[in-house]
Amino acid sequence: MEGKMTVLSILGCKILQDELVWLLSNDSDIDNILIVENENIYEFTEKLDEQHIHYEILPLDKISNKLEDTDENKVTIVVNFLEVALHMLLDKLKSEVYQNMREMITFSSGILLFYGLCGNVLGDVEKDFSMESDGCVIRILKDNTGRVVDDCIAATVGGYANYFKLITESTKEPAFFLTPMFATSWKEFPLTGYDFDSNPEEALRLWKMVNDIAGYSRVAKVNTGLTYVEDFDEKVEEYAKLFGYSIFEISGNQEIFENCYQSIKNELGII
Repeated sequence: MEGKMTVLSILGCKILQDELVWLLSNDSDIDNILIVENENIYEFTEKLDEQHIHYEILPLDKISNKLEDTDENKVTIVVNFLEVALHMLLDKLKSEVYQNMREMITFSSGILLFYGLCGNVLGDVEKDFSMESDGCVIRILKDNTGRVVDDCIAATVGGYANYFKLITESTKEPAFFLTPMFATSWKEFPLTGYDFDSNPEEALRLWKMVNDIAGYSRVAKVNTGLTYVEDFDEKVEEYAKLFGYSIFEISGNQEIFENCYQSIKNELGII
């Protein structure tokens, strides 16, 4: 985007905030971080504070004005996290992501989506925006084969091949996968139409019913190597106890996030 400052925007699900904290903590190329103000950012900003990372919080409609006052030679990251609950209504998830993208394209050099296929509604996002991106590079999380990751678990375990292998190995004893942020946020999924704030007993009863239908008997604790979530062990144990599941551990990593983040930085000339 000749004549304009470099603005890399991250639009994603709050479930993937830890991976972004890690990336930002290890990136010396960034000059400014702007965070879109909404109800999904408070855990994220607390983690940035713990890492002594400076940022500014602004409403989405104020970002452009802020950027106009920013040195053109600076690299700015804009972060916009959307709510976890959108995954329960896939058409709404797609429409919210696309609407936010259209607003962010106006000030972004590139947008990296911290999402996967998510029920196959986001797999064509790069193609869908190819004619309306106005020079803004649009990318989504992909594994090393170029395949869009299925979801946040697939992104964390290294992509489709590893994810499929884990699921296949769990066929006889199906497992519910918990990353640190998933273990923290699973009650935010309005899976049953009841939430844990207004009617916790009914919400839990219906969660158990849905899990029984899925045949889960175990919890797969995904060790990402990130320690921004406190009491991850206790949260997994609490989930397992609630549903009567056993626990086993699998390893995750930040490879896909790092590769996709570095790739779009390279495309934008951020070196």
